[in-house]
Amino acid sequence: MTFLGLADRTWFWLAATCYLIGFLLGTAALLRDRRQSRLAIYTLVGAGFILQTLGLYVRGQAVRGCPIGNTFEIFQFTAWSAIALYLVVGATFRLSLLGYFTSCLSAVLTVLSLANPVWDATRHIAAFGGNAWVEFHAALALFSYGVFALLALTSGMYLLQNYSLKQKHLHGLFSFLPSIIELDQISLRLLVAGVVLMTWSLGLGSIHWVQDLASVDLPKLLVTAGIWFAYLATMILRLSGKLVSQRLAWACVALFAAALVSLPVVNASRHSVPPVAPALGTRT
Repeated sequence: MTFLGLADRTWFWLAATCYLIGFLLGTAALLRDRRQSRLAIYTLVGAGFILQTLGLYVRGQAVRGCPIGNTFEIFQFTAWSAIALYLVVGATFRLSLLGYFTSCLSAVLTVLSLANPVWDATRHIAAFGGNAWVEFHAALALFSYGVFALLALTSGMYLLQNYSLKQKHLHGLFSFLPSIIELDQISLRLLVAGVVLMTWSLGLGSIHWVQDLASVDLPKLLVTAGIWFAYLATMILRLSGKLVSQRLAWACVALFAAALVSLPVVNASRHSVPPVAPALGTRT
């Protein structure tokens, strides 16, 4: 399946190129002790987002559903979700430096998935059995991972700003970081949004599971519920004032790392679906 004569992986490579250029330009600006151009980063990240959207569209047409049926597609969808959120959050809070970190994360996720053919060795036609609610549940869960990805980035920025203030390093990268208060507010909103989305996703999934208990993959359910509970507990502790500052930031970074590590387990439940070899022209 192609669009304008280009295969899905070609669109993904083009998107990765935009993200990498944005990251390199941002690095060059920081090395010269200059603020990164908000217009430049938005243009590059926005272009990458459009290109990645086209790649996901082509892949979705090929698999006849939401393209989240293997590890390659899951990484691409997570990177796309993080970029989509940045384009909203970054504009709202005018965080040009967040674009720098987001472009870096999305470039890593996109290139890493493209560089591992085994992750895309098989694809599944209608991996969710044509059930629109199950497909929506899975897409919503992965979109919440995109929220948590952005949360991990803002938490990392919080840790950098906290370090700069303690060590009195107020030049270079540190001079362009948002304030501690602003980063804390953004992180809290992202944490709440991510938990709400994941809760909604699990609620939709449970409607299907109670009707067909045989379809429940226990390892996947335990891992997903574990990630959800950990984020929920973190949100409750933050709202109660028991988990704040650096401890909260480190917790959010660690939880996202755990969420990424858990993706192969979540995806393993789909291996029972007969794999479909990629058609000619879907690889570059």
